[in-house]
Amino acid sequence: MHQTSSKLLRMTEDMRPFTRDFKDLFATLIVSLPLTPHRVRFSRIDHTFTSEEAVTNLGSLKFSQSNRMPDPKDVSRIVTTTTTTTFSMAKEMARSVCSRFVEARFVESLDGKTDFTSKGTVWQLTPKGMHILSRFCQRNGIHLRHVNDLLDSPRNMMQLVILERDPETDMIVHDSATIDVLFRRFAGDAGPNLKPASSSSDSDSQTDYSTGLLGVKMQKSKRGDKEGAPFVFSGKTAFDWLMDCCTTVDKREAHEIANSFLHYGFIDPTFEERFGSHGSSYASQHSSSQHRFAPASKQMYAITHKGMRTAGWITSPDGSVNGEATLRIPPGVVRDSNTNRMAVIVRDPALRLLFREYLRETHCEENLAFYVEVKAFLADYDRAKRSASTPKPDVIRETLASAYSLYNAFLAPGSPCELNIDHNLRNALAGRMTRSIGEDEEMIASLDEVAVLFDQAQSSVFKLMASDSVPKFSREPKYAAVLKERDMETMLSNFAATSLG
Repeated sequence: MHQTSSKLLRMTEDMRPFTRDFKDLFATLIVSLPLTPHRVRFSRIDHTFTSEEAVTNLGSLKFSQSNRMPDPKDVSRIVTTTTTTTFSMAKEMARSVCSRFVEARFVESLDGKTDFTSKGTVWQLTPKGMHILSRFCQRNGIHLRHVNDLLDSPRNMMQLVILERDPETDMIVHDSATIDVLFRRFAGDAGPNLKPASSSSDSDSQTDYSTGLLGVKMQKSKRGDKEGAPFVFSGKTAFDWLMDCCTTVDKREAHEIANSFLHYGFIDPTFEERFGSHGSSYASQHSSSQHRFAPASKQMYAITHKGMRTAGWITSPDGSVNGEATLRIPPGVVRDSNTNRMAVIVRDPALRLLFREYLRETHCEENLAFYVEVKAFLADYDRAKRSASTPKPDVIRETLASAYSLYNAFLAPGSPCELNIDHNLRNALAGRMTRSIGEDEEMIASLDEVAVLFDQAQSSVFKLMASDSVPKFSREPKYAAVLKERDMETMLSNFAATSLG
């Protein structure tokens, strides 16, 4: 069984590729490159590539995903399902896309270049780029020696914050609850990430944030704690953290998030830190733009009292900052069903972000990934069916290709992220996905069958998360305090009332 799809990159209103397609394109490119050592000045750097290699390969990319399994009707027979996705573009477009990879901080040059105009420029993946590649390889079961060697390197330690996005527009979700959760990571939920007094505050960002587990680099305020803002950081360090440690893909997104921190009162601009008595002069020159974030080394920001409280630093009654107080856990017995809790979590971007982090820590992230991806697939399926009285074959074929990609990643026996679903449902899926697909009306009928089975698989995974992961997530001290602040009980009551209504 072979399914082929020519991938047309979805574009946002501002003509930026959708983030998921953009990351898949990047990872597919990296997998296609030899990643051999290159000499830069007097050093030999492993796992690198040149501008020419990247631009050439990006002009015509092909990615195949295969899975071999016994035929459900005849176990002595092996059936192979293969999905092949191709990307193609002109050289100028390829250079432009590669430059976007640089802006997204997926790659960095080793000789100070910032674009792909010079054929011989040598590039390497950043820790962020390695994380993107690692997730792609894990999902698609890629085990190539040159890729594994790269991912086994000590530089692959990044734990990115996976930002929630609107599935229709690809815009980052900016509601207050999601920004609260993101700010906790930005500030450092274990306390401020204080830099040594002697170090430069604006050193190389990829070195500063190689793991993503620490918050933005800060320093103690020279004014002390008189104004309730004992910790400050520069606009540049904030910008670097947002670009290096999150799934942001361009500068505008980092600016939007930082402006949200300002809007919700988590940070405030301060001018006296760098300039002393001259600070007021600098402030007057920039007063008109104080309400907008500035990613400059000279612009300092302070964590406000509200910011410290949101970050979880303030735990004692007198409001002092310390890292020793423990969070109180809400009562272990919950009145509401875990199914309702799960329903609230998947509908709320902030809770979904937290739940995703918990699942990643417990090595179960594939469950939520599958749930979200099937939701997107079913939305594409609905759009394809509504697009015309008789949907275009190309649209149906691409939607089917997405289904095979999901099946090979999550549901096929031995798949890289194989999920635990009902045996009968697994057999039904295997029977459908290994059966040949005809053309036109037969292809549409096949897609209808696949959509029904995927909907059932999604429900099965939802119930599994509700029964197994949600109770533990709710009791975990690291997350229980946030759930309490989010007033989970009220959210559950509102959900129950809506469901009954």
